[in-house]
Amino acid sequence: MSLFSTSLSRAFRGLSLIPKRSFTTTLQTQRTKNLPEHIPPYPYGPNLVYKPTNSGLYGGSTIQFGNKISKGRNKGRTRRSWKPNVRWKKLHSNALGKDLFIKVTRRALRTILKSGGLDNYLLDDRPPRIKEMGIFGWQLRWQIMQSPKIQEKFREQRKKLGLPEPPTFDEWMKEKWQDINARVEKDINIKDRIIPKPLLRPRLGNPEDEIQ
Repeated sequence: MSLFSTSLSRAFRGLSLIPKRSFTTTLQTQRTKNLPEHIPPYPYGPNLVYKPTNSGLYGGSTIQFGNKISKGRNKGRTRRSWKPNVRWKKLHSNALGKDLFIKVTRRALRTILKSGGLDNYLLDDRPPRIKEMGIFGWQLRWQIMQSPKIQEKFREQRKKLGLPEPPTFDEWMKEKWQDINARVEKDINIKDRIIPKPLLRPRLGNPEDEIQ
């Protein structure tokens, strides 16, 4: 009887009359944003400290930390943090010909309005602007640069400067694969590096005759 009771207890050990909670209050960890292979790599890389900046235009704003100083009877300092003022904003892109709903901070929005629009803000090639737009702005910048309007604008500028036309995407991919295959062949063919070269034997004779 004792063996039967222990087997029953083991079988129904996982059952409980109290319902378990089907949700959690723990925040989900955000994944690091990676760019597709056809987009050039972002020179500054994704933000690993404050990852929400990788999904919007934050203008260089991040979470800040400081102290809350109380002025009452118990004067002291309490540690606290300040998050950026982020909101969803509808911004129009003339190059893409449509409205985009983007997470943008007030700081970045003022800079966009001062620059004259979203396209001018993202097409600025100064290092501080590229750094503050983040990996999200870098991907959006590439999409704008590939639009027909911007391509036509670049084509007219190249004609004025007398520059040659750049290769198409297919031609660039072909050259890239040829370069990769050449490197692979160089790494595979290692006979020249393995086979030792013949040793030079010393010449026998009178050294005075060689000098003459």
